[in-house]
Amino acid sequence: MSDYVPMTRDGYNRIRAEIDRLENVEMPRISEKIAEARAEGDLKENAEYHAQRENQGLTQSKINALKTKLSNAHIIDSATLPKDQVGFGATVRVKDPWGDEEEYTLVGAGDEDYEVGRILSSSPFGVALMGKKVGEKVEIQAPRGTLKYEVLSIEFKD
Repeated sequence: MSDYVPMTRDGYNRIRAEIDRLENVEMPRISEKIAEARAEGDLKENAEYHAQRENQGLTQSKINALKTKLSNAHIIDSATLPKDQVGFGATVRVKDPWGDEEEYTLVGAGDEDYEVGRILSSSPFGVALMGKKVGEKVEIQAPRGTLKYEVLSIEFKD
């Protein structure tokens, strides 16, 4: 199962809602615009028609990609995970190589937001943190060399 995607129930529901929006709002809107453009006559020179057909294909492609992500999803219930070690859904405070403290939450696909520290549990940093306990060191291979972090705290927020 190489395409296994850990995901929270909320992440799963967000993706499902996006699929529903694309299928029930966007695709009908695009179909309506295609019909309007088609009614204008010659399709060879109709830029609006061709643009909407391309938009329809791109939207369908996005729907298919999201459905594939959901079909590979494995819902993780963080309540069943050990609380004394880093796992999926954990918020981890670490000390970076320069002595600064940083906080990251390990999330599944669809929940990542690097601007606010929500990183994929399958990223190199997320994988390196998995299973670590408070006080343990984490080494990450980076282009500029090995970076060492220390786990300061682990918290599972609801």
